[in-house]
Amino acid sequence: MSEPNAEEVQRLFSAAPFIAQLGLRLVSIGSGECRTALILAERHLQQDGFVHAGVHATIADHTAGAAAASLVGEGQYVLSVEFKINMLRAARGTELNCVAKVLKAGRTLIVAESEVTCASEQGERLVSKATVTLAVVSRQRS
Repeated sequence: MSEPNAEEVQRLFSAAPFIAQLGLRLVSIGSGECRTALILAERHLQQDGFVHAGVHATIADHTAGAAAASLVGEGQYVLSVEFKINMLRAARGTELNCVAKVLKAGRTLIVAESEVTCASEQGERLVSKATVTLAVVSRQRS
């Protein structure tokens, strides 16, 4: 495999105000793979004290986007066009961790899969899983 496009991945985290405000941080990047983490705070919770589904969706989508972005060429970026997420169990803990891996990288579409785990005193458990389809876009066309 080729070297990951680390510059584009770094841009995804440094230039996205919503991601910065959420607190999502890049842990590692490889070619077609990304790991992120989010220290949980009260602002990430829904009315019953569990991590909000929107937080699950955001971490899964953005981490998959970073995994896909690691494979694009110079002058290209990725945009999510579709994703499906399964909430496997309610999440309550101290930190969310996400691992995303590209399943298929084409010239115009990339499909990736994200797994979100929640760390707590009881250990780390899988809490959601997403499949994300991303379009490869040329900067000249946008």
